[in-house]
Formats: sequence, C-alpha cells, structure tokens
Amino acid sequence: MADAIKITKNRDVSLDKVRNFGIIAHIDGGKTTTTERILFYTGKIHKIGSVDEGTTTTDSMVQERERGITIQSACITTFWQDHRFNIIDTPGHVDFTAEVERSLRVLDGAIMIFDGNAGVQAQSETVWRQADKYGVPRIAFVNKMDKVGASFNNTLKSITDKLKAPIVPMVLPIGEEHAHVGIIDLMEQKMIVYDKDEQGLEFSVKDVSDEYKSAVATARAQMVEKIAGEDEVLMEKFLNDQEISVPELKATLRKATIDRKLFPVFCGAAWRNKGIHPILNAIVDYLPSPLDLPPVEGFKPGTNEPLTRQPTVDAPLSALLFKVQTDAHVGTLSYVRVYSGVLKSGTEVYNVTRQTSERIGRLLLMHADKREGIEEAHAGEIVACIGLKESITGDTLCSKDDPISLSPIQFSDPVISLSIEPETTDDQEKMGTALNRLSQEDPTFKVTYNHETGQTIIAGMGELYLEIIVDRLKREFGVNVKTGSPQVAYRETISENSDGEGKYIHQSGGHGQYGHCKIRVEPKERGEGVEFVNAVKGGAIPSNFIPAIEKGVRETLIKGIIAGYPATDIKVTVYDGTYHDVDSSEMAFKLAGSYAIKDAFQKANPLVLEPIMKMEVATPSEFMGTVIGDLSARRGQINGTTDSFGFTTIDAFIPLESVRGYATVIRSLTQGRGSFYMEPSHYDPVPAQVQVELTNKMSVPKE
Repeated sequence: MADAIKITKNRDVSLDKVRNFGIIAHIDGGKTTTTERILFYTGKIHKIGSVDEGTTTTDSMVQERERGITIQSACITTFWQDHRFNIIDTPGHVDFTAEVERSLRVLDGAIMIFDGNAGVQAQSETVWRQADKYGVPRIAFVNKMDKVGASFNNTLKSITDKLKAPIVPMVLPIGEEHAHVGIIDLMEQKMIVYDKDEQGLEFSVKDVSDEYKSAVATARAQMVEKIAGEDEVLMEKFLNDQEISVPELKATLRKATIDRKLFPVFCGAAWRNKGIHPILNAIVDYLPSPLDLPPVEGFKPGTNEPLTRQPTVDAPLSALLFKVQTDAHVGTLSYVRVYSGVLKSGTEVYNVTRQTSERIGRLLLMHADKREGIEEAHAGEIVACIGLKESITGDTLCSKDDPISLSPIQFSDPVISLSIEPETTDDQEKMGTALNRLSQEDPTFKVTYNHETGQTIIAGMGELYLEIIVDRLKREFGVNVKTGSPQVAYRETISENSDGEGKYIHQSGGHGQYGHCKIRVEPKERGEGVEFVNAVKGGAIPSNFIPAIEKGVRETLIKGIIAGYPATDIKVTVYDGTYHDVDSSEMAFKLAGSYAIKDAFQKANPLVLEPIMKMEVATPSEFMGTVIGDLSARRGQINGTTDSFGFTTIDAFIPLESVRGYATVIRSLTQGRGSFYMEPSHYDPVPAQVQVELTNKMSVPKE
C-alpha cells in the first residue's frame, strides 16, 4: 500500500521531469533483467526477481514465467531523483515484434541493450531500424560484460560497422569477463567499483587509478571531441584547448541525443547488479521529456490538412490507443498515450478512426500486472482505460469539437498459419469469442474461415507465436482445440504488364444483367500492395459502377487466382468498358471486374512468392561446414560468417518452408550446442518446380 500512496503523491511531477522510454534488444539480451534492476534501485520493488525462476515483475503471464521469455510488453511506473519513469519492457523474440512496434510508436526514448559477447545481432538491427522509423532517441547499454568473451571495444566496433550509428562511449569497463568489477565514468572521471554489496545498492566511487589513467585520458578526449562537434561554441573551445565544463558537455550531449545525432553508450552486467546507476542518471540527463520533442503531428479528419498538438494540458485532447489486452478481472484494458489535453475517467471521448463516441469507464496507472485507479491522465502520460468497447489498436481518441487523426501504427503481415478446430460443441461456441478477443489484442494475428474445407485458419508471425495462442486458448479461455500442421503464407503476383477483359451478361426474362470492363495490370515493387486506378474517360462506364469493379477485383485478388493465395504488389487500372441503360447493375460490374482480373492476371506471367527469412545460426566452429551444407541444401543463401571464441555465426537468407522445425535439426547437427534466430525479411518467387506443385494443388478437384 505504501507504494500506491507514494505513486499517487508523486504523480503530479512537471512534464519536463517525465521520461517515457522502452527497453529494446535482441532476444536474451537482458531486457527484463535490466528492467528488474531499474525497478529495484528506484525502490519500486524490494526484491530482485529472476527470469530463470519466473519471478520478474514485468513477466506476469503464465507462459512468460514458464518459458523465461517476454511475450507481451509491460508498462510500469517508477521514480528516480524526482523524475517519473514510464517504462515499457518489450519482447525480444521476433514472433512478438508487434509489441515492439507499437511500443516504439508511443515512446519518447529507449535503452538499446547489446550483448557484450555477441555485439549487434539480427534482432538488434531490426529493433534499431524500428526505432529509427519512429525517430526514437536512444541510449545504448552493453550488457553481460561479465560473460566469457565479452569485449566492450568489439561491441562498439560492431555497433559502428553494422548500424552505422554515431555513438559516444560514456564509460570504460573495469575488467572484462570474470574480472569485471565496475566502470569508469568518463564525464566525471571517477571509478565506480561494486565491491561493497552483492545487490549493488552500495558501491565505491574512487579516483581513477594509475593503470587506467592513460586509457581514460584518451577515451575522454575522444568523448569531448565528439560532443563538442555538435556545438560551435564548444568546438571553438576544444580547438583552443580551453576547458569545457561537465554541465556544458551534458547540455550539448542531451540535445544531440534527442536529435539522434549521437547515441551515448554505457556498459555493465545487469545480472551481477553492475552499471545500472549510471544508466538511471543517463535517462534523466539525456533522454527527452515530452516537452523536448516536436508537437505530435496528425491531420484533420476527412482531409489531408496537417494539424499539430502541443504537449500541454490546455491543448485539445489527443491520444493514441496503442495496445489492447484481455484481462481476467476487468475485461479489456486499452493502453493509451496522451499527447495533449486531459483524459478524464467517466467522460466521453471521440474515436475519430471509428467515427464514434466512447465512454471512459476507469483510468488506471499500470505497474505491470498491478494497477492503481486515477481520476485523470495528463499530456505525456501512458495509462490504461477500462470501458472502451469499439476502439482497437491504432485508433485516435480526441475531442469531438476539435478532432485530429494521428498516424496509425504499421504492422507486418503474418508469415505462417495453421488450422484449428474445437474438440467439442461447447468449445465451438467459446472459440469464436476467444479468437475475436485475441485478434483485437494483436493486429499481426489473423483469423479466417475456409468455407471449402470448413476450417478455421489462424495466422501469425511464427510457430512459437501460434503455439502461445493455442496455449492461451486453453488456459485463459477454457477452449480445447485440435491443430493442423503450420502452413507457409505464400503470395501471388505478376511479372509482366497485360490487359484483360471481363463481361457478365445474363438474361432470364424481365431485367437482365450487363457489365463489361477492360483493365490493365502492372507489377509493383515488393511490399507495395494492391493499387486500383480509375482511368475511364468519356463515360464509357458510369462512375457509380467503378467501386463495384474495384470490389470485384480486390475480392478476387484476396482469394488468389493461380494457387489460392492472396495476390499482392499489383497495379490495376480500369480504362474502358460498356454498359446498358437498363440492365447494368453493381452486381454485374462486380462480376465483370472479377472476370477481368482473372483474365489479365493469367496473361501477366504470374508468380507464387514465398516468405524469405533472415537467419543467424550460431554453431561450434567444427560443425560450420556441416551446418552450411545443410542450409544450402535447404535453398539457403549464405551471406557471410563471423568467428568468435570457437563459435561461428552464419548469416543467411532462407525460405521459411525449408526451416520449419529447424530447432531439432540444428541440435542434431551440432551435438546440441548450436542455436539459431530468424525473422521475416522479404518475399521472393518460388522455384518453377515448386510453383507447378502449388498450382497443381489448386487445380485438384474437390471431392
């Protein structure tokens, strides 16, 4: 109860002392462990939890505690030096990348964690680029400096080489691997040695010892030069060998960090409770408050007129709903970031995306799986709402009198699917409700129904993701289901331009049906989707029938034309046709559009595309040849290898179809010592023989 009182008393800190940030990294980089230490040192918790023991604060799901991984991003509030921290701990596993994407969309800053032994890994690159996409300032933390093979300099080189990031090291490690005992603060030129307390609550701050003086002098000079390079006055001082004060350096570095011109780098060993205090101070010193960032941008609903909102309580309300979560006790929790104005419990808000009004039942300040009721949320806050019925992820909540539409969150398409069916009639009734709630939680989770086979198909970002979904159906919703084998999410497209014609004429007494259109199809770049263009001139087709043609085209493309997979990356232009004054109808033109796209598509050298995975395989070096040979046999494209302490990391692109169930394979090839990581990269055409097999399956008559 003391914590709740403390939080309430400190809620009204000024906006310049609020920090909204996330913890991001590659899987197993130490995100949750670092978050746990931050909560411990800020007094939020009184005992450090363990990922291995399933006792961490932010991993509250049963599946998270059992598997030792983060599945859902968790929001938690704590305080440090009269500053309020709103922290989001994100998953590292690529199957749950939507959690990272939506978190970065609403955060002001981030701590990027790197493994001191592995440096920049595959998912490190992905989340770094995601943070770039949303313009998120970052502090880097090189973790696991106590691990065998850990190297601060090698990690710095890896960040510079792979991410091309303008980093500025702020510390030096005191010892590496088992000899790591602390860090040297280059800004203050002090040694922080963790020699007093195993939990890291107490430590010694000493002057730099003789053995490190030379290294510190060199490193600090480089740090000062980089920071001074961002300010003309400081650069002039630097060139004239004038002393630059610590406050001057910190002020300039703060601005450069917020502008993403520099990324400060720290190091430590979170598991051993080393190096966290400097990170806490760096969050205060260098990460932005909501006031440090430009006003949030949006546009006037119904137009493209740009609008902005200042992050003040006096501005009209604007908030983005970035996450929906099912809760056993309160139903649906809707997480929102308030950008401007005040959100009050018991009041109505306008959902500009759905064009409907919603009532805020209650507002909650989240502390992982614990929560505290509050009356209102101000600009800059991240809170959860109870009572929203129609609002989903990506929706904008605002004032009806002064509406604004904020840019939505972009999510990746699923790459793998499987069929599920309920075990009993009772399960059948509950399954639909459960799947609907799960699909509202995560936009990358898709549910479809195959009318030909009578199967329900669920699709997501990976096999682990779907495994978790099935487990949640059973545990949270009491639904027992049988599953089919996972299926790869193929796509169809074209490789040439072509024209097609569709005509639907039906006469059966009285009014007939008449629709006729001509279309042209052109291939688009990968990932550009479907574009429909109306180029009809002279009234050859009345404008009121054009939407029907588009509907027929799009519905046919979704069903697939040559192999039954959704078609994409295609531009469709309707340019001519004819109509009948009496017999033409929307239904006739919809069917004509469907016939026309089938005709044009089949003439345009159609292709089947398959998802290609970016893969990183770590294997003992003696098995490298065997592993590469196996990857090549699976149609893998080897991009390069990196050696480190008897292990080789192999980078490759490989079709998803070829590596399903690869975890068992890599263990058998490497005597149980190998591991791998993969994430969706792009789509490529399948080999000709595979395309023939897939299209033949489509043409087999149904019994």
